[in-house]
Amino acid sequence: MIRSIFILAALASALPAQDLDSLMRFSFQAPQSTSQDRDYRRGRSALDAGRWEDAIAAFNDSAARKGADADGALYWKAYAQNRAGQRDAALATLEMLRAQYASSHWLNDAQALEVEIRARAGAPVSPAAEADEDLKLIAVNSLMQSDPKQALPILEKLLKSNSSPKLKERALFVLVAQSGSPEARKILIDIARGGSNPDLQRSAIRYLGMMGSDDARRELASIYASSPDKDIRRGILKAFMMSGSREFLLNAAKTEKDADLRREAVRELGISGGQDELWQLYQSEGSVEGKEEILKSMFVGGNSAHLVDVARSEKDQRLRVAAIRSLGMMRDNGHSDVLVSIYSSDQDRTVREAVINALFIQHNGKALVELARSENDPQMKKEIINKLAMTHSKESTDYMLELLK
Repeated sequence: MIRSIFILAALASALPAQDLDSLMRFSFQAPQSTSQDRDYRRGRSALDAGRWEDAIAAFNDSAARKGADADGALYWKAYAQNRAGQRDAALATLEMLRAQYASSHWLNDAQALEVEIRARAGAPVSPAAEADEDLKLIAVNSLMQSDPKQALPILEKLLKSNSSPKLKERALFVLVAQSGSPEARKILIDIARGGSNPDLQRSAIRYLGMMGSDDARRELASIYASSPDKDIRRGILKAFMMSGSREFLLNAAKTEKDADLRREAVRELGISGGQDELWQLYQSEGSVEGKEEILKSMFVGGNSAHLVDVARSEKDQRLRVAAIRSLGMMRDNGHSDVLVSIYSSDQDRTVREAVINALFIQHNGKALVELARSENDPQMKKEIINKLAMTHSKESTDYMLELLK
């Protein structure tokens, strides 16, 4: 991960703005914040494309829901209204933002936008504004190569300006290219700590996770401990997954009081490949529900060893079934013999049905035929044959022909 970010950072400092935009979409596109609804994301896409009326409509719908990002939706609605030449409407939207969300993290951006709108009152809207933004970034890229110290204040100013979200994201990406310098790293960390709007803060946190350095991990841990924002904390858990910091994720899974964040920590631990850490959690977890969440993350991580242990020896039927189901969804990586063995040795009907379903999910006609041949219970045999009828493998077809003879 560290090597990748340095390669991409080097490319960032050399590419033209339009190519840099493509590199960003390819390399650093991350899942959207869970709080951002479809209309919010649609509005951001419309902003990037300069479709102001579409953006206004999308952000209006998002703000009307009064969800976690409603204040951000109002800010971007005002931004789009200003770009569309609707300055009075933009000012009214900003006033609504202040009235409804007096403690919003978007208020600094809103104040700067209002100053800009009032300063330009009566001035025509420039149709070349988007092209000007591209030219600005080309100039900054060039300056970064020739005089990084002079370029950094310009980048910082761009990040604090009322530029489009597209330009801010790209400026932040260019900043990452210089993150080896103390000055650039400080700017990036300030943004990650909330020194900008929440959208940009989430991006900065993501970049810190991609950097994967011990310093970046320590900063993320500090932000996690101090931030009351659940969505920001969730983003930090994802960043720790990207940095491979399983120790932090394990600690969060053990100590986090918020149930949603605890589940997120367990999930990210699975994605990061922390199978041994998950097994440690499983053995210390007291509730069946909690153990089921851990089993799901083991499946996400793709390591079946501990799932096999649970499927074979767990005393709780519900957990054995959950482990068998996960083994089935992992396809057949040598699990069919394990599943057939469990079917033969475990007389619990629910467990045996789970094995049949797992083999069916794998489309494992060979194993299902083996079970059908050895099964003496007419009802269970019928259950297996029903699944074989939908498996469409050579083994199942041959077995069906045998039954017809």
